[in-house]
Amino acid sequence: MTLALLCPGQGAQHPAMLDALRGHGAADAVLREGGVALGVEVRDWLAQPDRMHDNAIAQPLICLAQLATWRALEHEAPAPRAIAGYSVGELASYGCAAALDASELARLAVQRAAAMDHAAATPGGLVALRGLPRADVASIAKVHAAWIAIVNGSDALVVGGKAAELDAIKRDATARGARVTCLKVGVASHTPLLAAAVAPFRSALETSALRPPAVPVVAGIDASFVTSREAGIATLSAQIAATIEWARCLDALYERGCRVFLELGPGAALSAMVRERWPGDVAARSVSEFRGLEGVIAWLQRTAS
Repeated sequence: MTLALLCPGQGAQHPAMLDALRGHGAADAVLREGGVALGVEVRDWLAQPDRMHDNAIAQPLICLAQLATWRALEHEAPAPRAIAGYSVGELASYGCAAALDASELARLAVQRAAAMDHAAATPGGLVALRGLPRADVASIAKVHAAWIAIVNGSDALVVGGKAAELDAIKRDATARGARVTCLKVGVASHTPLLAAAVAPFRSALETSALRPPAVPVVAGIDASFVTSREAGIATLSAQIAATIEWARCLDALYERGCRVFLELGPGAALSAMVRERWPGDVAARSVSEFRGLEGVIAWLQRTAS
């Protein structure tokens, strides 16, 4: 069965998220290389739980953790058909697809976070809504000068807007019967409020050592399969301020024949979405669900070979 990798975004990071990687040489090398590039010890970030959700730490931490996880698994796992990343996970996907080494991935993650923070002159955030169709969510967003940031399903969407409007958005959505979840993100990612971050990050990508991905990466903005440096630069920069069509990304993987999905963690939300979308027809798990990487490898060899 054909394997797809899923790289989640921000929100699920926690102090023990790197524990399973300890002692795995390939994973330690990624964390060491990324840390040297930034002048930090990556594991020290985990001792700062109050800052772990700040963009400046969260984005490089997540990217390096996912690359380290895949480097520890890849030589014993079946080759993936494609890789898809959710929000900042899309940048991590390029590391897993051998388009970026650890040092360049770390630097780009920091530059992405800085560009987004600088562009977010007004505090903003994201709210997940479940139970309302896209048209209703768009109507609520428009009333409050907000936007649909991510589409996870026909009735599962994320809205981004200014912090001052989020309570009103939650109130209106709840009144219409939606289930509301506040996300641990401090900016209105994937909305026009972040438009000023696109050009600086595009410039960072253009001057980087980004290579064509060895494995196709699914672009969040349109679910296209990216195989060139030029397309990677265009889609990675655009997605900062554009809606992520995540449901379409999953559909693209399924249409390509992927029936085994491995989420690299932290968290297990993406693999749960896959199981919900195709109950009984796919095998989807997160690395976070296993006690160690050996269990992940055994599952992949049994399921995806």
